[in-house]
Amino acid sequence: MAALAEIRFGLGLTPGQTGDSDPKGALKAQLEGPDPALASGAFTNLPRGIDGVDALRDDAMTRKAMLADGTPLKGNFKPKSRLMYEADVAAQMGWATTTTAGFRERLVWFWTNHFTVSVYQGQTAALVGPMIREAIRPHVTGNFTDMVLAAERHPAMLRYLANDVSVGPDSPAGRRSHRGLNENLGRECMELHTVGLQAGYSQADVTSMAKILTGWSVAGTDGGGDDTGFKYRPFAHEPGPQTVMGNRYEGGEQAGIDALTYLSKHPTTYQLIAAKLATHFIADNPPPHTVNHIATVLSETGGDLGAASASLLDLAEAWAPLTKLKTPLEYVISTVRAAPPPPAQPAMNYIGVTTQLGQPIWGAPLPNGWPDVAANWNGSDALMTRINWAYGYAARFEGGANGVQPADIAANSLGPLLKPATASAMALAGSRREAVTLVFASPEFQRR
Repeated sequence: MAALAEIRFGLGLTPGQTGDSDPKGALKAQLEGPDPALASGAFTNLPRGIDGVDALRDDAMTRKAMLADGTPLKGNFKPKSRLMYEADVAAQMGWATTTTAGFRERLVWFWTNHFTVSVYQGQTAALVGPMIREAIRPHVTGNFTDMVLAAERHPAMLRYLANDVSVGPDSPAGRRSHRGLNENLGRECMELHTVGLQAGYSQADVTSMAKILTGWSVAGTDGGGDDTGFKYRPFAHEPGPQTVMGNRYEGGEQAGIDALTYLSKHPTTYQLIAAKLATHFIADNPPPHTVNHIATVLSETGGDLGAASASLLDLAEAWAPLTKLKTPLEYVISTVRAAPPPPAQPAMNYIGVTTQLGQPIWGAPLPNGWPDVAANWNGSDALMTRINWAYGYAARFEGGANGVQPADIAANSLGPLLKPATASAMALAGSRREAVTLVFASPEFQRR
């Protein structure tokens, strides 16, 4: 049961990790207190959102100057924003491979995917990492409304969904520039982040929500803005009252806060996020009662995410045999946790590896994020790519590097969940590398 807890709810077992005698209690204990990574200072030297905004602006100016004087960009220009992204990925993946609070970290990943921002759109490379630290991690066990407000106001989201260029048609900026409304954030904050299509809202509601959010923008050369890089621009805000789902909002920055607060506490919002939590942790098609259980906790607590996460652990289905298929990112992290690379070997290139396996870090192709069911990840080509990568990774342990034996890796990664068939196949393997590959290619290792 202890091994199952670390795999289903965490990021996988690590060498020498012993199971807790009360796995449910140990998981619930991870929900107490502040985010462990932030509290530990592991990310102290990483940039804030405003630093990412500044870097993106500096990159644009440098690129423009180089083009003006004829300097080739290739080979002469490494954007600051790209360097920030690479440093952030290295730090956050490094934390994931070593943390003892795997459940807490899985929740960070879950909510990062819920509020998806892709580094491939809107020039957000330097902003996604800060958004995770500033808008997701602080609220993972807090109130959902606080997370919604932090995520929707973050420059990463505002740039990704182009709200920073959305202008109220009748605002001073709109009348002067004839720029128009962009409905991306207004639509996605309703469809994907809060009430969902089941709420029955109309296109008029989306348009009104987009108007309410005009003026929510990003700091620029004109200064101002908070540490995340958010800045409210009243001259771009659509004046006058707006109505969303029957509620009237009088305008100004507070109107956006009030509207999002209402949406975040709507009954269909609790149903939507309960269904996503149950799908992520329990099964691809969770029983309706599991969804209703989580939704009821959310409703009774006014959106307490810590209580909702803890309620997962009280479901009988939480302790059933593992059936979920790991996503590529989960697969890579659990592999590295089970068999850390020998110290003398090069650091993992997580960006390259996850891209190769079909899930580039913070690079979901659409705003609805990465899929969470096996059908999207279990194609024959995808599974063969995993096995080929595992074979390459297993080369690090050829010849007994660092004294690690295949049996040790099997025990580290699966414990009592190791199947006799896998153990038998390992014993017949032609080399240590093949034996290690068999561990990582086994059905029981692929599941969580």
